[in-house]
Amino acid sequence: MANFLPLIVGFGGFNAAGRSSGFQSYRRMILESLSGDLRQQTLSSLSHLMGQASYDEQAVINGTLVRQVGHDFFNVNNTPAGKRINLEASPRDPAKFVIAGKDLPYPLPEHWTADPLDDGGKRYQISIDSTQTLTLSCTSKMPVQAAGQLPTGFNPGAHYRSQHHPRGLQMSILAASDAVKSMGIDWKEATSKISPDAVAVYSSSVMSQLDSTGFGGMMQARQLASRVTSKQLAMGLNTMPADFVNAYVLGSVGATGGVTGACATFLYNLRAGVEDIRSGRRKIVLVGSSEAPIIPEVMDGYSAMSALATDADLLKLEGLHSTDTPNYRRASRPFGENCGFTLAESAQYVVLMADDLAVELGAQVYGAVPGVYVNADGHKKSISAPGAGNYVTMAKAVSLARTLLGEQAVRERSFVHAHGSSTPHNRVTESRIFDEVARAFGISNWPVAAVKSYLGHSLGPASGDQLIASLGTFAHGIVPGIKTIDSVASDVYADRLNLSNTDIELGVDSSQIAFLNSKGFGGNNATATVLSPSVLNGFLSKRYSAAELSAFRDRQQASEAQSKIYLGEADKAELNPIYAFGTDLIDESEIKLTPDSISLPGYAQPITLGDSEGYSF
Repeated sequence: MANFLPLIVGFGGFNAAGRSSGFQSYRRMILESLSGDLRQQTLSSLSHLMGQASYDEQAVINGTLVRQVGHDFFNVNNTPAGKRINLEASPRDPAKFVIAGKDLPYPLPEHWTADPLDDGGKRYQISIDSTQTLTLSCTSKMPVQAAGQLPTGFNPGAHYRSQHHPRGLQMSILAASDAVKSMGIDWKEATSKISPDAVAVYSSSVMSQLDSTGFGGMMQARQLASRVTSKQLAMGLNTMPADFVNAYVLGSVGATGGVTGACATFLYNLRAGVEDIRSGRRKIVLVGSSEAPIIPEVMDGYSAMSALATDADLLKLEGLHSTDTPNYRRASRPFGENCGFTLAESAQYVVLMADDLAVELGAQVYGAVPGVYVNADGHKKSISAPGAGNYVTMAKAVSLARTLLGEQAVRERSFVHAHGSSTPHNRVTESRIFDEVARAFGISNWPVAAVKSYLGHSLGPASGDQLIASLGTFAHGIVPGIKTIDSVASDVYADRLNLSNTDIELGVDSSQIAFLNSKGFGGNNATATVLSPSVLNGFLSKRYSAAELSAFRDRQQASEAQSKIYLGEADKAELNPIYAFGTDLIDESEIKLTPDSISLPGYAQPITLGDSEGYSF
């Protein structure tokens, strides 16, 4: 039998443009191109998400997309920092100060003398008779002050019982719930048709959970004189986005994993899901990634690599004085005159379903992913430098689309979502790849989107941001323009590319194939081929009878109706994420095991045993 086609039957998440389901975040990016009613609906739903007491359109616009880091993260002009100083002292001229007895270190540091100032030992005078280096707690101004943050006022942890959860995991719970609820099919109903192990979840983060409730708090604890908690190590793992979804959203006993590939991480996880469904091993796969990297230490790390757009460099680009304030909204400028990328937070998930199960359930279809390609660069002189692997992934992805839909479809009805990191090196190397591939396949005016211009670079979920925007283009026929640039930089290879600083209105009929491109440190290249719902009719009609397809369309009406109910609630910020903590636990004493099957209490179908895995001895 032919491979099963992985259909996208649900999607959800949150980034700097808002909520993914219902195309809210996509519509925020093309706001200038929306009609009056749709524009108003988008702004209104964002207003609710941001918790506005009264609707303020300009506040919604200002409080979304890339902007200056808000004080709800940290004060970028007074960020906590340590300052090393030399305390000069000698036996003849010791340094002296008074501390509380409870703060007295034990054992005393070398060259310290402690003299009690009272009988109870509540206060001591410290004398130091040698020059020593001390670290003081102070503040400093961050050289990078722009980031792609969730909409101002939106707190993911406030929507469920999120005690001690790092921000990235809070976002995972909400994003995965958003995707599952967007299907319009109850999760238990969908999984009742299949074996419990025909489900999989692939999700991860690149930077792990580095805030105070994760690895960040654990690693800083000793030097900050605080205690490591019992949760920081476990919560910090980069596989936790998948683990949280399994344990608290889906209750899944199926396959699970967290694949990481630097900035191509989402596509790496997508590839695992696509391969599972194509082979028939899984029928439903939830794919995603979540990242919350807007913390001073991560920004310092990328700044040390000269990778981020600093305020000073942005001012130079804009021809402004060093005392001026840069336009933070335009910090990320893919394929224009730029100076570095802009960090962002995001969590994105899609529900993949095998075509046969989707037809049986009447699932809504937002797109399909027939292939994801991953290739390394070979020998490299720098771990961060681009290389040959991305030529391979792009060529394979385009070739697949040509094989499936023909040359004319690729030439006239496809578009590209670029990695578009907004670095001077990327704009040259990635555009050259696109231009060369376009030449090879006879494409003369290839529309190219770069959504990091709106959202910033969310690292692991970055290609998830691209996928969600592609689904929006399939539905609305508009490719978001790169509105943060005045013009394309002179060193960009753009002869065969359509790089526009305004939205590109292709129309739904001309928006049938999306190529998602992602480039990561270390040679982690990935490109996905994504097909619109409009091109799937031919595939489905070859595989299913007219009667089966008619019943499928009828069942779709029910799932669409349920989805609309959820989206209406979500537009009012009534997210009510799925969070099943300590409920529906599996009673292991009720597990029934035979040589041919395992039956788990609470799951409709048994897990069959005896698969040969394709081998014959």
